[in-house]
Amino acid sequence: MLTGEIKQMKETSLYRNKKKTSQLLSISGGLCLLLLIVLLYSIGLFDGVFKAKPTVFSAGALLVLLILLFSSLLSLRDKTAQIVLNDRYFLGKTTPVSKAFGQGDWQDVKSIDLQKVGGDTMVIVTLGNTPKYKEQLSSLLWKMAYQESTQELCIMYSSSTIDLEPSELYQLFVSYWKGAKVIDK
Repeated sequence: MLTGEIKQMKETSLYRNKKKTSQLLSISGGLCLLLLIVLLYSIGLFDGVFKAKPTVFSAGALLVLLILLFSSLLSLRDKTAQIVLNDRYFLGKTTPVSKAFGQGDWQDVKSIDLQKVGGDTMVIVTLGNTPKYKEQLSSLLWKMAYQESTQELCIMYSSSTIDLEPSELYQLFVSYWKGAKVIDK
């Protein structure tokens, strides 16, 4: 500002892609239906023979999947941005850890990676200065995100509910991180 330059604040807000979300929900609903059929078969509805292990497994899996399905349906009412990036900070709500984490500062970022985790490809933001973020996460989520050996915090962001491919989301994160480094100098 001393040189008379006007610094432009640019910000990118990424919103939920309804088509991707409904596709994920329909797949989850199909899995629930399949687990319900397995449960009904296991309790002996079709052949009169009760099978204990499949009953316990299918009932437990069905319960967990139904809870996740209903929580996803409730989150559809959220019209706010799923990921927000600007020259000072980033925040996202695409995974439970990133949602609980909230806002992170680019100045604390050590690296950004693209990694396959389970069935999804995630953008992993690795942060230093971990004491600054200690209060943002519950102890359970902190244990999931904190790497004790390196004393770094790894926050994952998914592109499964937004209108970008994982590589595009990765490039977006990297470009904002590099832009923030230039501004800091």
